[in-house]
Amino acid sequence: MVATDCGSTTTKAILIEKRDGAFRQTHRGEAPTTVEEPLADVTLGVTNSVTELQELSGRKLVRADGTILRRTSTDDPDGCDMYVSTSSAGGGLQMMVAGVVREMTAESAKRAALGAGAIVMDTIAGNDRRKPHEQIQRIRELRPDMVLVSGGTDGGDQRKVVEIAELIAPAKPRPRFGGAYRLPVIFAGNKDAANAVSSVFAGPAFDLSVVDNLRPTLERENLGPARERIHDVFLEHVMAHAPGYDRLIEWTDAPIMPTPGAVGDILQEIARRRGINAVCVDIGGATTDVFSVYGGVFNRTVSANLGMSYSISNVCAEAGMKNVLRWVYLEMDERELRNRVKNKMIRPTTIPQTHEALVFEQAVAREALRLAFEQHRSFATTLKGVQQQRTVGDAFLQQESGASVVDRMRMDLLVASGGVLSHAPRMEQTALMLLDSFEPEGFTELAKDSIFMMPHLGVLASVHKQAAMEVFEKDCLVVLGTAVSAKGEGKRGKPCFAWNMTVVSGNAANASGVVNGGTILRVALGSDCTARVEVKPERSIDVGEGPGKPVTRTVRGGAIGLLLDARGRPFHLPEDDLTRRAVLAEWNAAVGLFA
Repeated sequence: MVATDCGSTTTKAILIEKRDGAFRQTHRGEAPTTVEEPLADVTLGVTNSVTELQELSGRKLVRADGTILRRTSTDDPDGCDMYVSTSSAGGGLQMMVAGVVREMTAESAKRAALGAGAIVMDTIAGNDRRKPHEQIQRIRELRPDMVLVSGGTDGGDQRKVVEIAELIAPAKPRPRFGGAYRLPVIFAGNKDAANAVSSVFAGPAFDLSVVDNLRPTLERENLGPARERIHDVFLEHVMAHAPGYDRLIEWTDAPIMPTPGAVGDILQEIARRRGINAVCVDIGGATTDVFSVYGGVFNRTVSANLGMSYSISNVCAEAGMKNVLRWVYLEMDERELRNRVKNKMIRPTTIPQTHEALVFEQAVAREALRLAFEQHRSFATTLKGVQQQRTVGDAFLQQESGASVVDRMRMDLLVASGGVLSHAPRMEQTALMLLDSFEPEGFTELAKDSIFMMPHLGVLASVHKQAAMEVFEKDCLVVLGTAVSAKGEGKRGKPCFAWNMTVVSGNAANASGVVNGGTILRVALGSDCTARVEVKPERSIDVGEGPGKPVTRTVRGGAIGLLLDARGRPFHLPEDDLTRRAVLAEWNAAVGLFA
């Protein structure tokens, strides 16, 4: 099987083969993406990346005309049985969403669009404080690939819903691709208003689809039908008009998916199979995507101005230089930090060549990840506007309407992706960046996507789930280990929790001890090992069952092993510069990094 991901700058191809009864990823190739001028044909980049696979594997995969070669029989030594692809080339899927109330139906529309893999350019709402002419002008400027309109519960008021449609229709936004292109509009609002909305969008400028309401009642969100329709429209309209995609669609054995949508699909599948809550982050040069699956509910956010190259100045501006500098354990003042930021802005595609440059980039990455995760938690909430009946007994137990569903204590799996995380020189650096920025609590398995293979496996899972999951577990996911993180602020130098590790499988030694507050401890536990870990916290410390209550879990080992984090949650770095640098150096040394 061959799978490609057509990114904005690079097209990445992987070859998956069945060997000794198991599916494995065997070779990887890449080439520049060719969707832009002067080539303006995405299939050229695909052919070049698959040609590299062909050269590495010794298996002929490309015909003389550049198309993907298929096998004629199971004995055929050349060609592939299946070809699938994802795409975020040309800026990916860019959408605008609209709703009557920004905090309710418009937010549900945004969740649906983000979950389908779109970049949400703007949200138009009846209560967003802009005047109608300003909203119309904004819609014209955006030129989205499609528009998702929501509003009202089924059987509710229709007038406000129609008013939102009447804002979009006169704007007549011109799409990015294709001259004779009819702008797709998806209506997922009050079903009683569907006829009136259809009449507003009647005419040659729009192609309207009506699907089930996103919020049929205030208490229920129904995102599935809208997300499925977004995928269909993405293929039928956006991809069909993008340069070369009409040919690529003919080559593939499954619909082309937006890259983030495919990542979300594979994360949901692994969370469902293992019965866990999972979070995944993909930090890029311009944006940072955060995905989460909690209790089977999927959410995704795009932090469009938080990245490691083109958006590095935005990270520093939003976090503040002081917050970036707090992670630098070398002697570096704010002036030097600003110079490094400016140099990165001038040469955004460079990678660190010195120890100091690496420390600087990883400090910025911590703040970008922290800010992106905060944005994600504020977006991934329970439904706003829901009225809850409470009794005295459950008043303290029920979650507030609009509260975040992404609970650090219930985060079972945290997956890292993106250059600064996946390609960090040392596994320990990736693990520390995750712990410092996400601040997980209790027991959390840490892992990274080895070569950013999750998009390929997400689209493959739609046609061959077994192959996708086997490759995900064996070749895609590099398990770093398990972190046990104490919630609460223990006193530095005083016992925070006692621990005992009993090896269940694999070649490792049983161990036990006490971890003091303000410290972190690394315990050897290999990738082939599992162990039963018992933690007994001090009275004010929580590791999963409440303050002072012991917890016993079976954990997986990994490249790092077991990390016992007693730095506190939230943890605070000392204000004094010399003390802060000494503490950071101590933590680095404790996990096996340079001191």
